[in-house]
Amino acid sequence: MFYHVKDLQYNVRVSKPDPKFATLLLEQFGGANGELAAALRYFGQAFAAKAPHPDKYDMLMDIATEEFSHLEIVGATIQLLLTGVNGDLKDAAEQSEIMQLMNGRAAKEQVIHDGICAAPQFLVASGGSPAYTNSQGVPWTASFINGDIQGDLTSDLRSDMGAETRAKMVYEYLMQFTDDPYIKQTLSFLMTREVAHFQMFEAALSTIQPNFPPGTMQGDPRYSNLYFNMSSGNDFRGPWNQGVSTQMQEPMQYIDDPVQHILTTNGLLNAEEAESARSFEEIDELNRTLGKQRRDLVDKATEPTNGILQWNDPERELMMQDEVLRQNAIPVEKDANVTIDESKSTQE
Repeated sequence: MFYHVKDLQYNVRVSKPDPKFATLLLEQFGGANGELAAALRYFGQAFAAKAPHPDKYDMLMDIATEEFSHLEIVGATIQLLLTGVNGDLKDAAEQSEIMQLMNGRAAKEQVIHDGICAAPQFLVASGGSPAYTNSQGVPWTASFINGDIQGDLTSDLRSDMGAETRAKMVYEYLMQFTDDPYIKQTLSFLMTREVAHFQMFEAALSTIQPNFPPGTMQGDPRYSNLYFNMSSGNDFRGPWNQGVSTQMQEPMQYIDDPVQHILTTNGLLNAEEAESARSFEEIDELNRTLGKQRRDLVDKATEPTNGILQWNDPERELMMQDEVLRQNAIPVEKDANVTIDESKSTQE
């Protein structure tokens, strides 16, 4: 359940109203990388995690709830920046600032200019309060986040790190468009929490072993380390196309002439297995081993207690504590490409 405390997590202050900056700040209220998107993203991811990974469920719900707190902070800041707008709209029959349209061409042009710079929805839709849109007035939509909820933490947590990165960048950009020291302090707090969350997601991912490639299947060794030189001109070499791959620790293959390579291999159908640490047989066995391991984990975590399925199940949560401790005891520096023997040992 949720319980709301009326005090903000971070006390918001502004020096003066600023509807134009309030418009920009809408990006973090109802935008694709904003706080509403973050809260609902992690909230949605938590459901599939609860049974097999109760510790990750706990973390995702905690961070989702904090993101709702950040949404409240952003909304409160926007409301303070719009101070006076709501009152003027309530007094529309009097000579308020909005009624300057009636007082000559210069005033009319000023209001039109301000309307272009500020979000029109503040004036004609939300009545001087935050709206669930981005800074351009585009409404928030679940399509911003649906692709981030895949029911597999090796994918979801990577999406979360990307989301925190993008949110941090938006706050960096926003800070360049205000001189208000109080607003800068609020934005700095919110930006810093993105950094904190990134590290939390990264640490959580490291306790799921193996976690690369995302999901269960390992991929085809003939294609997993190919780099196609798909452009002409100055070519650059680096660890992304030479040496060994970062996760698989297998030799990279630089295909300098992709057209010739495709022709000689019959569209890669006749490509030979590259020099690799793993054979087809090893990968097939690892696919089966990991698939069974993860299915057994989910089945164990979701088996009915006394024939009844229920969400609040303290007995089952207690039973899963040993599994959580085992997962979290794996050294975090070993983050990918476990061998078959290592994968089997984690089941025992």
